[in-house]
Amino acid sequence: MMKQVQKMQKEMKKTQEALNETEFVGEAADDKVKVTFTGDHTMTDIVIAPEAVDPDDVDMLQDLILMAVNDAMKQIDAETQNKMGKYTKGLM
Repeated sequence: MMKQVQKMQKEMKKTQEALNETEFVGEAADDKVKVTFTGDHTMTDIVIAPEAVDPDDVDMLQDLILMAVNDAMKQIDAETQNKMGKYTKGLM
């Protein structure tokens, strides 16, 4: 029984490390705003197309950034649930 638990712990750790290295790209407004995160929720890049920048409408740019970030976070959460769910099934 302990060997099975240890094996599962190793597999979980390996899966989590792979998730942490995976890049997730959140997008908004037809790719005018893109953010890149790793699976451990670290932002590694942000790209804003010049046409997304309107000095008279800063609120719109802020909204687009939020949308892109939330898109990436949802992707991370879904992939984490997909990959780690098999280990946590029945534990909660």
